[in-house]
Amino acid sequence: MVRVIATNYIKSENLEAAKPLYREMLALTQKEKGCIEYRLFIKKDEPERFVFIEEWETQTDLDNHIASEHFKRIIPQVDKLKAKDGDALVMEEFK
Repeated sequence: MVRVIATNYIKSENLEAAKPLYREMLALTQKEKGCIEYRLFIKKDEPERFVFIEEWETQTDLDNHIASEHFKRIIPQVDKLKAKDGDALVMEEFK
């Protein structure tokens, strides 16, 4: 199992433009093979900070997500709206 915590920072003036892109990403990704969890959160005191919590059955499933049509199409659009670079923490389950 692979868990991802990814953070995006969106310019405050771009928040409304980012929301439909994020909604589409959520809807399409949650249907992907190997997707156990794919949720998006907004930090309560920092509405420009979006945090994805993801869980995938395998690294291959995550790799396929990153290679998907919707990821390759939506992420560049979101990147145009960002305030600064985000980060991603990719973890494997400890056994």
